[in-house]
Amino acid sequence: MSEEQKKQDNPKEPKKLFQNKGKKPEFKKGNENFDWSKILKLVFGWGGVIVAAIIMMQMFRSNEVSEVEITYNEYQRLLNENKIESAVISKSEINNYYFHGLLKEEEMLHVTKDRTVKTKKFIVFLPEAGSMENINAWKEKGIDFTFEEKDSSWWTALLTILPWVIIFGVWILIMRRMQGGAGGSRGIFNFGKSRAKVFNENMSKVTFKDVAGADEAKYELQEIIEFLKEPAKFQKLGGRIPRGVLLLGPPGTGKTLLARAVAGEAAVPFYSISGADFVEMFVGVGASRVRDLFEQGKKSAPCIIFIDEIDAVGRHRGAGLGGGHDEREQTLNQLLIEMDGFEQNSGVIIIAATNRPDILDPALLRPGRFDRQVVVDRPDVKGREGILKVHTRNIPLGPDVDVSVLAKGTPGLSGADLANLVNEAALLAARKSKKHVEMEDFENSKDKVMMGMERKSLIISEKEKEMTAYHETGHVLVAKMIPEADPVHKVTIIPRGRALGVTTYLPIDEKHTYSKLYLEAMITYALGGRAAELIIFDQLTTGAGNDIERSTHIARKMVCEWGMSEKLGPLAFGSKDEEVFLGREIMRRKEYSEKTAQKIDEEVSVIIDRCMKRADKILKDNVDHLHRIAKCLLEREILDGDEIDKLLKREELPPVVKKDDNNEFPEHVKKLMDSRQTKTVETSAQSADINDQELKK
Repeated sequence: MSEEQKKQDNPKEPKKLFQNKGKKPEFKKGNENFDWSKILKLVFGWGGVIVAAIIMMQMFRSNEVSEVEITYNEYQRLLNENKIESAVISKSEINNYYFHGLLKEEEMLHVTKDRTVKTKKFIVFLPEAGSMENINAWKEKGIDFTFEEKDSSWWTALLTILPWVIIFGVWILIMRRMQGGAGGSRGIFNFGKSRAKVFNENMSKVTFKDVAGADEAKYELQEIIEFLKEPAKFQKLGGRIPRGVLLLGPPGTGKTLLARAVAGEAAVPFYSISGADFVEMFVGVGASRVRDLFEQGKKSAPCIIFIDEIDAVGRHRGAGLGGGHDEREQTLNQLLIEMDGFEQNSGVIIIAATNRPDILDPALLRPGRFDRQVVVDRPDVKGREGILKVHTRNIPLGPDVDVSVLAKGTPGLSGADLANLVNEAALLAARKSKKHVEMEDFENSKDKVMMGMERKSLIISEKEKEMTAYHETGHVLVAKMIPEADPVHKVTIIPRGRALGVTTYLPIDEKHTYSKLYLEAMITYALGGRAAELIIFDQLTTGAGNDIERSTHIARKMVCEWGMSEKLGPLAFGSKDEEVFLGREIMRRKEYSEKTAQKIDEEVSVIIDRCMKRADKILKDNVDHLHRIAKCLLEREILDGDEIDKLLKREELPPVVKKDDNNEFPEHVKKLMDSRQTKTVETSAQSADINDQELKK
């Protein structure tokens, strides 16, 4: 027996999903199996249009009286009885004529020996219609006759059909435009086909080397790719191939990038489609596209199908006002059947991505459809460092660039945010005509991404600038004097984004749980700005609006969600039943009495008052540091953590080196800034004169 027969007869040999192990998969440039069907559809489609046009033409012409062909003897009878009113004699062939006659009244004409037809129009074949004998006979009977050289019935029929052909052509063109297939492969007969894009080995690859900060997700997907390449390794122990993998995580964490890496690593066909591509304006198109997508997948099995933003079609069924969207639910039902129905899709693996797992239908999330749910969360310090290394591979870095410091200073940023940070740093360095991207560029880029762009053209009065300096110094000094607070990284009074001043903090390590002391420390240094305004200026401003909002939000969560209230204890107040079609927290239920609500407000107020008094005491005890730091901040506009530490130790800072910041702006922007400053000075002088006059009065 040959080796192949032994393998077939050996039942212990595990079945392979595909036999071309070790060979590169064949990727077809087009769907060659369906070429003939497309041609037939095109032929039958246009044929149907033409037949419909002819039928409609005949229907419109059905009221017209048609000509009846009669015998020559019947013609002689009508001529002798003088019943013919007019005639048209047309020449069809050489010396062959047709006599198209019109009777004065309707007459029963003999078409055959046994058949008569009542009509006014008739036709008869006359071999020699042009003879003088016939012409004299027609004149004698008073028949109005004319001669035509040839029969023009075909031209009349063409002119009759032409308007209908134009109407149908315009209709087809409009339908193709509506389906987005004008000039493309998707016409009116193909809008039910899948719009999935097939990635093959000739396209630019993204591999797992380009993905950092998601090691667990890479491990799960690497195992699936290995399963597709070597199924026998897993089937020996009775394992089966997973049906689907759902990637969950916030926006920008790299879910789509992971799918692209799978496409680059897997030696199998990879179909990519968005959830929004299924549903169209026509009813039933979504379900049809799902069927077509899985049919393509089965023919190319083993393969991977990636559905991005699956929440577009995978939402809860029967939710929302007035019931669910029927077309979307049909699409979801078809997707559920294709993923795990009676027909097994062996070798077809589904990878889906969403940032809204809370609104997905439970039937979609069960094992057998999505066997694995992989969370792609925001990266930690190690992950951020890896992501920064990936994005800085092709960028010339200066010798002072430390990626680990950047990773520690960017807590909470996603992979997309870090990629944007690196790109902004490269643009800043290129704007200054540098040969390398230095640490200064990364710091400026980080400030721009996290705090907003500097608004250097914003004109601020000296009084407002001084108040902003003391406000930010209040944040800094309180944070420095509280051991539980995060270290201050940088403070600036240059307007950024919508803020006149910004203080940033650099956590020592990643925090996943927060203690009560840490939360109260956050509230305390957030209220430090308001406390400094009251101590120095003895007045309240709107500058502390965002600080008060954040402090109140933290305090209310401490009382209502985290059970950190001494009076109310470890209880949660107010469950959030978020209806996915009605908006977030619109259906928030109040499961406590008015008396309890009053206690909650009192506890929130107690926490805020306690933290405010603490901040006020710290600033009053260190008022000399407050004046010293605020004065340096007014001079320098930016202070980093090391400079703040030197000021607290009463050390002198090096002299300020003024930079010509206007060099970063084009000439027309510089002129605009100068003109605005001049106008501001003139306006201030006029205002001062007016105030003096009013005081004198």
